[in-house]
Amino acid sequence: MYEMKPEYFIGIPSIDEEHSRLFEIAEEIYQLQRNEFIVDKYDNISAILHKLKDYTIMHFNNEEEYMMRIGYKKLFTQKVQHDAFKQKLDELNLDHLDDHSDAMITELLKFLTDWLVHHILETDKQIAEEV
Repeated sequence: MYEMKPEYFIGIPSIDEEHSRLFEIAEEIYQLQRNEFIVDKYDNISAILHKLKDYTIMHFNNEEEYMMRIGYKKLFTQKVQHDAFKQKLDELNLDHLDDHSDAMITELLKFLTDWLVHHILETDKQIAEEV
């Protein structure tokens, strides 16, 4: 269900590859949500969330370095959006995960999907236009 569709490619191979990996992580979250055989999802979602945090930090650093190299004029705007994304992930409260795991997974998926799609289509595509 979660995949890097053709319209999400911005034309910068390294960034497209990293975006694809973010969609793969979203798919992991989605598959966890659908898996009825895992009743206690705390450990799984916690591990995926840590993977997502680590990967986004690496991706944002790479993307920002690329923008610096090409002299991208909207780098500051990108950094603000990246920081807001990281802050949202940090604010997810795992203390309530045991009792509300499905709701938290749904919220995380919605946030991740909305952010990825809108950020790629509305913001990251502009990077490729500068090249």
